[in-house]
Amino acid sequence: MSRTSPKAALFVGFAAVARALGHPQRLEILEMLAQGERSVEALAERLDLPVANVSQHLRLMRQAGLLASHRAGKHIYYAPSDPSVLALTGALQQVAERNLAQVREVLNGYFRKRDAMEPVSRKELTRRIKDDAVVVLDVRPADEFAAGHLPQALNIPLKALGRRLREIPQGREIVAYCRGPYCVLAFEAVSFLRKHGYEARRLDGGYPEWQNAGLPVLQGEAT
Repeated sequence: MSRTSPKAALFVGFAAVARALGHPQRLEILEMLAQGERSVEALAERLDLPVANVSQHLRLMRQAGLLASHRAGKHIYYAPSDPSVLALTGALQQVAERNLAQVREVLNGYFRKRDAMEPVSRKELTRRIKDDAVVVLDVRPADEFAAGHLPQALNIPLKALGRRLREIPQGREIVAYCRGPYCVLAFEAVSFLRKHGYEARRLDGGYPEWQNAGLPVLQGEAT
């Protein structure tokens, strides 16, 4: 009687994780959950997807060990199972960026046309926050900001940036961040601010990468 080898059994498990990542909507859901835990209904509303579809994606990723969940009242909330999930999706993004022409084309088109400057590193931003030499601008929606944000961050969602421009202090460089390295919100914010005479750059990565690096984060709504 033949038996499956331990190595083959491991590869079956690894393949299950790979399959769970093999859908663009699941990757987008993971990006959203990296901002903070969410219910099925909240994810469906934010991503403009049917609840049934989101529920199916979440169930598959949980079965593959990518997500943890808990029930609170009538709702089930999901979050990445541990920081290695973010590292895994980051490695996937790096491989695609280096080796897929269609990914490089998008990066060199949409993204780099809006901001070709070197982003601010986490180390540099940490130093400049300590020196009070920068305005940290979080352009994510208010609920994501409340779930977790960088120290001293000012929350002005991208959609409100035009009418709230006067709230941004003058005379200091602005460092904008959002959900991650390919989140369009920070790119659009930096482009908008530069057109209005502000000195602005992006953070390298976004809130999840900052948190995953073990750097300090705060919770609570903007004051």
